[in-house]
Amino acid sequence: MKIHILGICGTFMGGIALLARTQGIDVTGSDANVYPPMSTMLEAEGIKLSDGYDPVHLPSDADTIVVGNFMRRGMPIIEQVLDQNLPYISGPQWLYENILRERWVLAVAGTHGKTTTASLLAWILEYAGLKPGFLIGGVPENFGISARLGDSPFFVVEADEYDTAFFDKRSKFVHYHPRTVILNNLEYDHADIFPDVQAIKTQFHHLLRMVPRNGLVINHGTDANLKATLAMGCWTPVETFIEGDWQAELLKADGSEFHVLYQGQRVGSVSWDLLGTHNVHNALAALAAARHVGVPVEHGLAALPNFKGVKRRMQLRGQVQGIAVYDDFAHHPTAIATTLAGLRAKVGQGRIIALLEPRSNTMRLGTHKEQLAHSLIDADQVWLYQPAGLNWDLGSVLEGLGAKAQLEQDIEHLAIKVAQTAQIGDSILIMSNGGFGGIHDKVLAELAKRYA
Repeated sequence: MKIHILGICGTFMGGIALLARTQGIDVTGSDANVYPPMSTMLEAEGIKLSDGYDPVHLPSDADTIVVGNFMRRGMPIIEQVLDQNLPYISGPQWLYENILRERWVLAVAGTHGKTTTASLLAWILEYAGLKPGFLIGGVPENFGISARLGDSPFFVVEADEYDTAFFDKRSKFVHYHPRTVILNNLEYDHADIFPDVQAIKTQFHHLLRMVPRNGLVINHGTDANLKATLAMGCWTPVETFIEGDWQAELLKADGSEFHVLYQGQRVGSVSWDLLGTHNVHNALAALAAARHVGVPVEHGLAALPNFKGVKRRMQLRGQVQGIAVYDDFAHHPTAIATTLAGLRAKVGQGRIIALLEPRSNTMRLGTHKEQLAHSLIDADQVWLYQPAGLNWDLGSVLEGLGAKAQLEQDIEHLAIKVAQTAQIGDSILIMSNGGFGGIHDKVLAELAKRYA
């Protein structure tokens, strides 16, 4: 069997490529952005990559074309697929039909925390000896890869609510048919495809409709949008975290130590390297999901201190003269605020310099611009980068933050200015859901020059 993947270098589609190769499938792919590390990882598996979406890259002998959700009508390669009546399928549907159909699927959904929670869950199952498969929208440091087939019935999948493909506007996660599902939270996001939060609730409810009676829904106990979604109908047992079944008692304000309670009884304690109450909540959800597939709570608790984190989730990229440079994927006001709160709890009165690239589709549309200034309140200094194609002026955010905020439109200049501003002992937090022009390494290089 041979498949050709359009958009192969994205994390999700790249994961599908790796899973397909593990099954012995001949895989090729095209992408507009073929570059390391994803390109080198795929090529190391014997996957031939084509740079760009020229129709000539379509192999004549492919059994099916797997279409990424970046692809649109009007793109020559898509028009050729349709004109020639080539067999095509979305990535999520391919994943279900070829991998998930015979598995016990554990899906992690929510506006925030999906990648970390899915990584935690996969690691707990691995630590318990269950050898799960997984497909995660990031790279868990414990595994070093974003996807694997596994050697058990259990498969952990990061369940994204973004739409599926140009021909299927349902959320990706409706294809996964989970038996265990985590609902981390629900906020308005993806303004490019959802008109309002009610539309997102509808998609989440489509997901709930597919969870069997012998499954389990693990729900954020204080999220009003999720409560409203469950009230639309739920036919599956529900456990709640934060409030209800699973709770935590913080022993340290930064979330690095906490007790875990299940149904009012203390079941153990955790001391680990992750920061923030949001990660404590992620841990509670992962513990609940692992318990549902038979992992005793004490085994899950033992796994957590050995969790190494996820690349680009509060990842320490380097230190120069005690100045720490962190990389984080935060790109929604809530995620920005919780990430900063976790770092603030760690550093106390230490200075935090925050750099933000408003790069997501929702950010580019200005949907959350009114909340953005408040989300950055925990930072001592804020640098906003205005990328090309931003559809609104960041000036309103600057006004909301006052003198501590500055705007820059050149990444090289930004790196120099931040390095010149930083003081020994500062924490520099760089937030973007993209590469941010490699600014992490640029800042570290400028710091090294300054303190040489």
